[in-house]
Amino acid sequence: MELEGKVSLVTGASRGIGRAIALKLSSLGSKVAINYREGEVAANSVVREIVSQGREAISIKADVADSEAVKAMVQRVSAEWNKIDILVNNAGITRDNLLLRMSDKAWDDVLNTNLRGAYLCTKFALQPMIKQRWGRIISVASIAGLIGNAGQTNYSASKAGIIAFTKSVAREVGSRNITANAVAPGFIKTQMTEKLPDAIKESILSMTSLRRFGEPEDVAEVVAFLASDRASYITGQVISIDGGI
Repeated sequence: MELEGKVSLVTGASRGIGRAIALKLSSLGSKVAINYREGEVAANSVVREIVSQGREAISIKADVADSEAVKAMVQRVSAEWNKIDILVNNAGITRDNLLLRMSDKAWDDVLNTNLRGAYLCTKFALQPMIKQRWGRIISVASIAGLIGNAGQTNYSASKAGIIAFTKSVAREVGSRNITANAVAPGFIKTQMTEKLPDAIKESILSMTSLRRFGEPEDVAEVVAFLASDRASYITGQVISIDGGI
C-alpha cells in the first residue's frame, strides 16, 4: 500500500485508461477523485467499485477546459481530503480528419480539452502541492505526440504540447519536491481506439514489435510507479508504452 494516505485526482477517469489508472492508484491505498465531463453513470460505477473494496473515492463533473470548473474541482477535492498529492492529466478527445478538411472547431476542441485542460488542472493542483512540498504530476501524452499521425494533426499537436509542457513544469517545481512526467501510450484497447477502421488497426499492429495491442492496465502500472516514492528521482521524462512501435 505504497500510496496509503495519498490523494489523487484523475481526469477523464470514467472509462478507458483513466478508469484503469484510478483503480490502480486506489488499489495502492490512494483516495481518488474521479473527474468526468460526460458519462456520469460510468464515473459513479468506478466510484462504487473502489468503495466496494474498502477505499475512498468521489466523482466530480467538470470540463477541464473551463478555468472556473477546474478551480472548483480542485477546491472540492481539497475540501474533501484536505490536500492533493497526485494529479493525472488523462482527459482527452479526438476529432480526426486530414488537415485540409479539418474545421477550426475540431482543432480548437482538441487543443482546448487535451492541452488547455492539462494546463489548467496542473496550475490549480500545484497550489496545494507547493504548500505541502510534495507532489506528482503525470500527464497522458501519446505516441502521436512523438512521431505524429496522419489525420490527427490536432491530436498530435496537443500531445506534443503536453510533452513540452511537462518538461517545463518539471523545471519550475522540482525544487519543491514535485515531479512532473508524461507517459506516451501507443495503441491501447479502449472505446476510443475501437472506433478505428480495421485496416488502420492492422497497420498499427504490423508496426508493433510485440505484435499485440496494449491494455489500459499497461498504462496504469507505469503511472502508479511514477506516482510512488520509487520514482522520486525521475522528472521531466516521457515514457513510451507502445509495444515497440
